[in-house]
Amino acid sequence: MPLEEPRWWYRDDGHRRPLIGLAGQAVGMLAVRRMRQVPRWRAPVPVICIGNFTAGGTGKTPLALLVAAMLAAAGERPAFLTRGYGGRSGRTRMVDRSLDTARDVGDEALMLAGRAPTCVSADRVAGARLLCERDDPPTVIVMDDGLQNPALAKDLTIAVVDGVRGIGNARVLPAGPLRAPIEAQLALVSAIVVNGRGEDGRDVASGGEGDIATKLRGRFPGPVLSVAAEPSEPLDWLRSGSWIAFAGIGNPQRFFDMLRRHGGDVVHTFAFSDHHAFSERDAAELLDTAQSVQAGLVTTEKDQVRLIGSPGRCGELADKVRSVPIRLTLGDEHRRRLEGLLEGTLSARRRQSP
Repeated sequence: MPLEEPRWWYRDDGHRRPLIGLAGQAVGMLAVRRMRQVPRWRAPVPVICIGNFTAGGTGKTPLALLVAAMLAAAGERPAFLTRGYGGRSGRTRMVDRSLDTARDVGDEALMLAGRAPTCVSADRVAGARLLCERDDPPTVIVMDDGLQNPALAKDLTIAVVDGVRGIGNARVLPAGPLRAPIEAQLALVSAIVVNGRGEDGRDVASGGEGDIATKLRGRFPGPVLSVAAEPSEPLDWLRSGSWIAFAGIGNPQRFFDMLRRHGGDVVHTFAFSDHHAFSERDAAELLDTAQSVQAGLVTTEKDQVRLIGSPGRCGELADKVRSVPIRLTLGDEHRRRLEGLLEGTLSARRRQSP
């Protein structure tokens, strides 16, 4: 199940929880030891990893989709490798959108498979091998998550940071949201992408810079780029009535704010944890609330994917809800820098090939 994030993770009051702080130090030491292990395998094609420093959602999958689109536009054949978080399959396999549900392979894997061949595998090496052994192998693998996993050698690693929450109190699980000490993780990444509006409310993708990006530039020598999540299609229909909005993603409030920025009259919101498995009770509450206030239902594409194929009230909710597909946008300068990173990575790797 997804980890519920304590609010105090995002306040510097860890001194009130000394035992949890000691546990975080122990977890951090183990994480660093694991991260320093030598990779078991290097794929015959470049591997680009999109990860994050913290537990919880930051926008890895949307960035993986953006990177894959940029690679495809440059003539590459990308494929995705993901753990399949939330799925019950438990084995290394290709995703088949005509047969699989989110309960089988996870919501993110289904979204990725809509854009390019996608393999789910907890064993990153086994997943990369399966992709490379296909009749039509990829020219580059985009790995969604796995920054801290040393098994598969990576050619480029990009960390995504939430533009509002940042790295929280800078402590390691369970004392804070970090998966490992931040300095050890910074040493693994080639670039950082800050996703969303900064603490001062300015849109980082259109040129404004919040405190998160500024602070990261002070401690990381590489590129710190900025993106913002926006709808990938017009939302004129949002102005047609009132809406009940719900989301089970890393930062639901960002989604609710976006709906309101685009003219949506959002009268109620329901925030769930990332990858939330909707129950019949959840569906009934959402449907009954919408009926009682005569409002429509709207959610993210990722949440709707988890509802598709469900029985009972969840199936009814899947039929009645509208979803908003999201894409990440970059300013021109930041797009050029990301394109340069991708091009340089592919060129360097291919120069090394015999």
